[in-house]
Amino acid sequence: MPAGDVGTATRVVLRPLATPLPLAFLAVGMATTVFSALQLGWIPPTDGRVAGLTAVVAAVLQLMAAAFGYLARDPVAGTGVAVQGGTWALIGLTTLTSPPGATSRGLGVLLFAAAVAALVPALAGWAKVAAAAVLVVAAARFAVTGGYEWTAAPGWETAAGWVGIALAAVALYAALALELEGVRRHTVLPVGRSGVAAGSVRGEEALDAGELAREPGVRPRL
Repeated sequence: MPAGDVGTATRVVLRPLATPLPLAFLAVGMATTVFSALQLGWIPPTDGRVAGLTAVVAAVLQLMAAAFGYLARDPVAGTGVAVQGGTWALIGLTTLTSPPGATSRGLGVLLFAAAVAALVPALAGWAKVAAAAVLVVAAARFAVTGGYEWTAAPGWETAAGWVGIALAAVALYAALALELEGVRRHTVLPVGRSGVAAGSVRGEEALDAGELAREPGVRPRL
């Protein structure tokens, strides 16, 4: 471009976004831990209100993280986190509006559907095993809790509580691993990245104008 000819220049400014997954995973860890404590009898049924409020707050954090997941061009993170956030919001609101210790077959059906829905982004997102694992265990958590809501059987309730503890552990590990990776700019704890996801951390996947033209939101038709 000739010197001084600034009228025809095009400038593209990119605003880097931090990964929203640690926030989403810590939020789900909080919600599932409190509900597990309730299901395993570590806290009395009258504390179900606390569990419900925790789930609602966690849902808000997850939905916020999902929005930033889409902005960061990560549809798997956006979809998976949004499904979890919506499900936890409904769990929390149902718990807040029901008598202590009550079960609901309607909620059970919702949880069965949510378990299947959570597997869709999980199966599509195996390039990041740690993140996909959280979605898989969350799907198991929803399914087993749905079994308890449908049957009201104590065995299902206990199983749901322990699966919830497992979900909290997996979510905590994934959140810590991704947070350390974001702060130190390299992998500290294994997250199971492969393919393009692994290359992006090492700086091997440069942005290409041709590739960007085919991105959702940029191409003429979605």
